[in-house]
Amino acid sequence: MAQREIEVILTRQLASYLAMPIFIVDPDGNLLFYNEPAERVLGQRFEETGEMAAGEWVTASTATDESGAPIPRERLPLMVALRERRPEHGRMWITGIDGVRRLIEITAVPLIGHENRNLGAVAIFWEVAGG
Repeated sequence: MAQREIEVILTRQLASYLAMPIFIVDPDGNLLFYNEPAERVLGQRFEETGEMAAGEWVTASTATDESGAPIPRERLPLMVALRERRPEHGRMWITGIDGVRRLIEITAVPLIGHENRNLGAVAIFWEVAGG
């Protein structure tokens, strides 16, 4: 793992202790980490995928709206939080790396450090029951 800002290291550590699925990206949208609960929703262990470029993880799992239309990368809540530096919430269908389609709700927030440093973004998501 490349050297990271302390806030990102601590966010990753916190995510590893929580029972809710969490996904962390850097300022360029590159995947830095997702925790064990996220592995169950995404369909693959982080140890198997490792860090991924933004274009790689976005295409690894397909996101569609409730009518089945693909959601453009720039409209994904995590990318909105990253680009606009504000929280974003959404509901979408994803097809995980394992090929299973799941309905999720996701809330993404930017990671902003001291002196307004852009450190990336974090998404917390959960599978919707009955989806």
